[in-house]
Amino acid sequence: MRVTNLWLTHFRNYADAELTPAPGLTVILGDNGEGKTNLLEAIGYAATLSSFRGVATDALVQRGHDRAAVRLAADAAGREVLVEAELTASGRGRVSVNRQPLRRTRDLLGVVRVSVFAADDLELVKGGPARRRGWLDDLLVALHPRRAALLADLERVLRQRNALLRQAGGRLTADVETTLEVWDARLVALGEELGATRQELVERIEPALAKAYEHVAGQPLDVTATYEAPWRAEGLLAALARCRGDELRRGTTLAGPHRDELTLALDGLPARTHASQGEQRSLALALRLAAHTAVIEDTGDVPVLLLDDVFSELDPSRCDALVHHLPEGQALLTTAVGQPAGTRPELVVRVSDARLHVVDG
Repeated sequence: MRVTNLWLTHFRNYADAELTPAPGLTVILGDNGEGKTNLLEAIGYAATLSSFRGVATDALVQRGHDRAAVRLAADAAGREVLVEAELTASGRGRVSVNRQPLRRTRDLLGVVRVSVFAADDLELVKGGPARRRGWLDDLLVALHPRRAALLADLERVLRQRNALLRQAGGRLTADVETTLEVWDARLVALGEELGATRQELVERIEPALAKAYEHVAGQPLDVTATYEAPWRAEGLLAALARCRGDELRRGTTLAGPHRDELTLALDGLPARTHASQGEQRSLALALRLAAHTAVIEDTGDVPVLLLDDVFSELDPSRCDALVHHLPEGQALLTTAVGQPAGTRPELVVRVSDARLHVVDG
C-alpha cells in the first residue's frame, strides 16, 4: 500500500494543499501548531472516515467555511485507488471510491490501510479500559473489516437497552421485562461472538507483542496480555440475569463486552500502575508494531505508517531502537524537534503558515 497523492481543501488549517509522499520515508518538519499532524489526520480520515484524534467531523472543516475536501490517491498492490471525501460543518458529507459513491462507511475499510503511531499512545497503557478495548477492536476491524458491522450492531443494542433501563425508572413491569428479554437475546448473541473473537485475537497477538517490546526497549521482559471478561465464565445471559436489579436501579447495562479489560503486564506486574514511563512508552509502541505486523501477516498488504511526533517523547536509546525496527514500506513522520538520528528520508517537507515546502528530496 502506498499513498501517491493527497489533496486538501479547507481541511483544518489548510485552505489548499497538495502532498506527494515518497515511496519510503517522508519526514514532515514544522513548529507546533503549523499543521503537521493535520496531514496525517487527513490520510487517516481517507482510510477510515474518522479522525485518529477522536474529534467530530465538523472540527475538520476549516474555520469560516462550511465544507472541506480530502482527496487521496493510492497504489494498492498495483491497483489505483482514489478516495474523495466531502466533509460538511453540519449535515452529512459525501464519499466516493474510484468515482463510485460509498454507501456504507464499512465498505471503505481495507481499501486504504494505515497504522497510526501518535504521541498520546501512552494512554493505551496508562489510560482506562476503553482505550485498550478501542485498540483491540480497531485491530479486529483492520484484520476483518466485516467485524465493523458486529461492533456497530452491538453499540446499537446497548444504546437501545440502556434507554429502556432508564425509562423503566427502577421498576420491572411486565412490559419492561418482555422488551428486556428481546434486547437480552440480541445482546447475548452479539456479545458472546465479540468476546470469543477478542479472546482469540489477544492470544494470537501476545507473542508478537513481546517480541516488539524487546525490539523497542532493547531488553527482554515477560510481556503478557490478558483479556478479562468476567461474564464469560457464567455466560452473558446468566450474568445479565444476575445484574438485573442493579441495572434497573442504575439505568445502564452492567455486564458484557463493553465493560471488559485488556490487562497488560511486564514481569507479572500491571503495566498501568507498576511500569516506569519509559517502559509504558515502549509497551505502547509495541502494541502498535504488533498490530501492524498482524495486519501484514493476515492481509498480505503493508499499511502506510503514520508516525505523529512519537520521537519527541522517547529517550535516545528508544528512538534508535524504533528507527532500526521500523517496518518496511511507506512511512510519514512528523516532528517539531528535527529529523530523528538514524533516519534516511527520501523526502523532507517543512510546514509553515499552512504551506508545504520541499526541503530535500
